[in-house]
Amino acid sequence: MAFIIVIVGLGALIAVFVIRALYLICQILTSNNTLGSSESSLRTILCIGSGGHTTELLRIMKNLEPKKYQPRLYIVADNDVSSEVKVHKAEEGQTKYALSRIPRSRNVQQSYISSVFSTLNATLHTVPVVYNFKPNIIFCNGPGTCVPVCVVAFLLRCVFILDCRIVFVESICRVRTLSLTGKILQYFADVIVVQWPQLRDVCFRAKYFGRLT
Repeated sequence: MAFIIVIVGLGALIAVFVIRALYLICQILTSNNTLGSSESSLRTILCIGSGGHTTELLRIMKNLEPKKYQPRLYIVADNDVSSEVKVHKAEEGQTKYALSRIPRSRNVQQSYISSVFSTLNATLHTVPVVYNFKPNIIFCNGPGTCVPVCVVAFLLRCVFILDCRIVFVESICRVRTLSLTGKILQYFADVIVVQWPQLRDVCFRAKYFGRLT
């Protein structure tokens, strides 16, 4: 009898979670998110990729009001040394920022099958990072590193632990097609920004403000 009660209870919890997740997704897909906030500052996570992704996101953040988006937590892949150097250089003289490392979700030329397992591993390592920092907003622009971060933030939002918004800016190099990351995040990121007008026909939710980097 006790076993049946446990099974029924678990089933009910799963059902409630699924309903909550579907509700949030429907809300995200049908609303015109502007991310207006009355808070004087927002705890901000920036998902740093490598190479051009790092440069792009740092340029985008340079155009935002720094006092509005602090403290800032930069999340980088654990084998990305060059991006760490760029972050410290961009934040030179600032104190309200930190850097955290997680395993890379997918390496260049890694098979999609094996990347499923590496992404799960990265996601598990991401949970305590996101939970402890409790961000209000996440900025990302394409690298696979951001997928575990955004997934964890969305799941924590589903269970009322976080009230975090996700802003995805597609890389400038994506002219006619979304990146794999963009194709995934278009379903639950609160704001999708593209830098080429052609991409508005690819993603119905995309916002176009011209070139940002």
